[in-house]
Amino acid sequence: MTKQPLTDEKQPFFSHLKELRDRLIVCFIALAIAFVFAYYFKEKVFSFLMQPFIKVMPEKSSFIFTYVTEAFITYFKISFVVAIFISSPIILYQFWMFIAPGLYEKEKKYVIPFIFFGSLCFVSGALFCYYIIMPVIYKFFVSYAGNFIIPMPDLKGYMNLTLKLLIIFGLIFELPLVAFYLGKAGIINHRMLSTKRRYAILAIFILSAIITPPDISSQILMALPMWGLYELSIIITRFLGKKVPIDEKA
Repeated sequence: MTKQPLTDEKQPFFSHLKELRDRLIVCFIALAIAFVFAYYFKEKVFSFLMQPFIKVMPEKSSFIFTYVTEAFITYFKISFVVAIFISSPIILYQFWMFIAPGLYEKEKKYVIPFIFFGSLCFVSGALFCYYIIMPVIYKFFVSYAGNFIIPMPDLKGYMNLTLKLLIIFGLIFELPLVAFYLGKAGIINHRMLSTKRRYAILAIFILSAIITPPDISSQILMALPMWGLYELSIIITRFLGKKVPIDEKA
């Protein structure tokens, strides 16, 4: 029995799968190269990430690890997260080029701003977390220490929390960029965001309470930047988003 040729409807589907595979391979190669580079400097990166806690750590306190492989796994996680930061421009570019065929020519010109500002927003969020949020959070944790309570944090727990906070804030700071592109596409507008402001603020404070320690200062420190980014998104969609027709404003 001879094979039947693929129909015209099936060919584009398989070509899209092939393109997706090729772009994922490029992303994995970029991530692997960045991982090797990050692992080479793992001690310096590790020391950098430890500083927020070391600065508030009491005397006679130190980090511990209870499993033989814990230190190795910690270095591996650090290198992997740093590799994501380094390779993020390439990953964003591959993502953009995958969806580019479905965009208009005027929309394709946003590829460079998308990569640049996407990376900038992510790094800005991580730096904000490192220099503003983490010192307050770890100072709160250490405040429970006393004469008979000496903090001996385990390495795995500390690094997991640190990396989680850095990634979360990096993603949160992408909100204005996402709002810009959604506004350009006409999916959202400033009137919609303004109308939903009260619900957004409530969701922001609930999210802050979930992912921060149970003290009001940490929750406020996280909620206020998110609120500010939401307000910035309203401004961006108002002046840079797709113009809302007059009949829709009524």
